[in-house]
Amino acid sequence: MSLPTPYPMPPRHKGKLAINVLRGRTPLDDATVRTFLAGRAVPIVEGPRCTFLYRGDVDAVAIRHRIVNQPQHVPLKRLEVVDGPPLWYVTIELPAHSRVEYQVEVRVGAAVETFNDPLNTHVAHSPVGSSSVLQAAGYETPPWVLPQEDTRPGDLMPLRLQSKALRRMTHSQVYLPARFRRSSHYPLLIVHDGNDYITYAAMKTVLDNLIHSIDMAETIVVFSNPGDRLREYPNHAPHARHIAHELVPAIEEQLPVIRRADARCLMGASFGAVASLSTAFRNPEMFGNLFLQSGSFVFTDIGSDHGGGPAFDPVVTFMNAYRARPRKVADRMFITCGVYEPLIVPNRSMVPVFESTGATVRYVESRDGHSWENWRDRLRDGLSWVFPGPQKFVYE
Repeated sequence: MSLPTPYPMPPRHKGKLAINVLRGRTPLDDATVRTFLAGRAVPIVEGPRCTFLYRGDVDAVAIRHRIVNQPQHVPLKRLEVVDGPPLWYVTIELPAHSRVEYQVEVRVGAAVETFNDPLNTHVAHSPVGSSSVLQAAGYETPPWVLPQEDTRPGDLMPLRLQSKALRRMTHSQVYLPARFRRSSHYPLLIVHDGNDYITYAAMKTVLDNLIHSIDMAETIVVFSNPGDRLREYPNHAPHARHIAHELVPAIEEQLPVIRRADARCLMGASFGAVASLSTAFRNPEMFGNLFLQSGSFVFTDIGSDHGGGPAFDPVVTFMNAYRARPRKVADRMFITCGVYEPLIVPNRSMVPVFESTGATVRYVESRDGHSWENWRDRLRDGLSWVFPGPQKFVYE
């Protein structure tokens, strides 16, 4: 997939970076630095060049980012300021439309502290915490991830289901589109890590907007949630039994979903993508569609050292066996991955394997990392491809 590359030109000083113009001011006093910072968003984005800044009288400052195959610890340079704390800076280059999550690392003596950038208002959240966000030239938050005044909201209702397969009570949420009618019939989407998709990827809002704008069909969505995620998601037979033989039948009994493979889709990110793939693999011809985001499709062609730690052992066993004898697990597969995440290589590698089984595969890359906002930003492409518009003759 080709990615756009044009950059806007720096607005002034004939291409000279703003930080270099500031450095040319002698003497550089505190008032000048304050004025400089007050008039700019940080990091300062000028075409492909992005300048990180930090103010503080400390011993060392660095940026810690998450771009694979690049130094992820980037030291800042110190700029002395008269009558004020020093200004620290570093400039890196990024392709257009990039989005990078990072934090600031500060060292005072032997003490090291890492935190979000105090000069940057853009913050991304996840189950493990938050990070500052660098939005490079050309990146824009998609409007369809934000609540729209004229969009009719769908409803979320809780679903508690005692699972014999998992030996626990499961807790899901079921999304019903705004114009839901029991006299109609709807495709079914099952989302792994459902609460995280709602909380960190704005998926309920995205569904409302896409259905309202007729970008995707009215769909019943089950936001499923794991117990022990690292045990249940990597090719876990009880999890697959729960989805196929407990959750789907319960939904079919309670709600008017279309009982055909082409109207069913499994979805997930990271380990959730592995859970989606392995569940479909264990239940042939039950799920006609898969939406897999940044799948943890780790495998070993040579040796046994996959580098992922013990949690990835069952994933590697499954992926190695699948690659040795691939077979179709779904007719249609939508796969996304960020070029800045370590999983980009295995995701690229799996596309021809899936295609070799006869599946129709749509693969999309983004200049982003392993993050919920990356997965959020790809939702419209995937959902509108899996269940496009209100084409009733397809689903009924």
